[in-house]
Amino acid sequence: MKKIILALGLVGLLATPCFADKIENAKYDTIGYIDNDGKVQNAEYDTIGYIDNNGKVQNAKYDTIGYIDDNGKVQNAKYDTIGYIDDNGKVQNAKYDTIGYIDNNGKVQNAKYDTIGYARDVRARWTAAFFFFFFKHGRLSPR
Repeated sequence: MKKIILALGLVGLLATPCFADKIENAKYDTIGYIDNDGKVQNAEYDTIGYIDNNGKVQNAKYDTIGYIDDNGKVQNAKYDTIGYIDDNGKVQNAKYDTIGYIDNNGKVQNAKYDTIGYARDVRARWTAAFFFFFFKHGRLSPR
């Protein structure tokens, strides 16, 4: 009997879908997802990129499109610095002009504190990568 219960429990675990954390725009429309392994998807669950634990950002074809290091420096694929994100969630461009904020609750704001999106339960650096590399001008950018 214990073996049957254990087997059913394992089947239940394997059948449970892997959930990704939702990225939303300011109107709470889902614009994408980032799962715990760093896979980035659009709202239709198409894979559009990857962010690994070392900060490498890749497109869906695994081409490196940028980096975010442990100190929060954001670089493009050529290692040119394109921005920064500090531990408090302030996001800056390469000239240190503040371009936005990501608060502890996942609210994403522009420099004027207008809310542009939400990314609850997503690491701040991954949220920054999503908005730096995959979301441009109010829409997902094709890469």
